[in-house]
Amino acid sequence: MASLTVPPVPTCPRQDAIDLHRAFKGFGCDSTTVISILAHRDAPQRALIQQEYRAAFNQDLARRVASELSGHHRRAMLLWILDPASRDATVLKQALTGDVTDLRAATEVICSRTPSQLHAVRQAYAARFGRHVEHDVAERASGDHRRLLLACLAAAPRAEGGGEREWVDTSLAALDARELYKAGERRLGTDERAFVRVFSERSWAHLAAVARAYHRMYDRPLERAVKGETSGNFGFGLLTILRCAADTPARYFAKVLHKAMKGVGTSDTALIRVVVTRAEVDMQYIKAEYHRLYKRSLADAIHAETSGNYRTFLLSLVGRDRAY
Repeated sequence: MASLTVPPVPTCPRQDAIDLHRAFKGFGCDSTTVISILAHRDAPQRALIQQEYRAAFNQDLARRVASELSGHHRRAMLLWILDPASRDATVLKQALTGDVTDLRAATEVICSRTPSQLHAVRQAYAARFGRHVEHDVAERASGDHRRLLLACLAAAPRAEGGGEREWVDTSLAALDARELYKAGERRLGTDERAFVRVFSERSWAHLAAVARAYHRMYDRPLERAVKGETSGNFGFGLLTILRCAADTPARYFAKVLHKAMKGVGTSDTALIRVVVTRAEVDMQYIKAEYHRLYKRSLADAIHAETSGNYRTFLLSLVGRDRAY
C-alpha cells in the first residue's frame, strides 16, 4: 500500500504547471509550493504536469527543478518526478555508470523487483539511455554476481507469482531445497550455478517454500547456508531475493532504511532511493514493519536524520504517522 496522499478532487495539471512556474520565478524558489504540488501527485498526474509545463513555458520541468533546487532535496525530487520504471532505470544508470559505481544499489533494485517491474525497467532504460541495461550490468559486474543479475533481467525470468495465496508445489520446493544443499553445504566448494538457477527462476512464494523445506530437512535456515557458501555482491544479491521472498519486501526495505540511518551520519543515497521508489508501492507496509522492528515510527527517524526542505519532502512522501 502506497503512502502517497493526493487531493480527493483531481487537480488541473495546467494550473499545477502555472503554480510551479510562479514558485520558480523571482529571487529564490518557493520550495513549500513545489513540495505541496509534486509530493502530492501520482505518476500519471506528474506526467501531465510535465507535459503542460513544457507546452506552456517551452521548458523541461526536470531541468527547471535541477536549476532551482540543490543538494539531497534536488536529487530526491529529480527522481520523484519520474514514473516508477524510469526512476528505477535512472537509479540503475547512476549506480552502474556514475562517477562511483554502486553495485549494491544496482543489485538491490534488480533483485527486489518483480518480473513485470523488471520488464518495464528494461524498456525504460533503453528508451531513456539508448542502450540495454544488460550491457551495462555485464560491463560492471563480474562472475557469479553478473550471472545472477543477468538471469534476473532475462526475457524469461522467475514466475511472477501470486503472493501469499499462490499455490506452491511443495514436492518441487523440497527438490530445490535438496539441490541447494547438495550444491552448497554438502560438498566441498559451492556450485554457484545451482543457486543462480533456483533464485532467479522461482517465484517468491516458491522460494519461501524452499526456505521452509530447507529448514525442515536440514535443521538450519537457508539464509545461513547462503551466508556460509557465498560472499560479496553475489551473496548480497541472493540474500536480497531470499529476504524479499521469505519475509516480505516491506520488511526488507524497513531494514535497509534502518541501516541507512543507523550510527553516525546518514546514507542519504539509500534513504532517497528507498523512500522515493517505494512511496507509490508499499511504503505503508514498510512503515508498519519499521515500527514493529525498531519500536519507532519511520517518520520520527527521518525527522531526526534530515533537515530543511529535504526533510519536508521526504516526510510528505512517507507521511507523519507516529504509531501503529
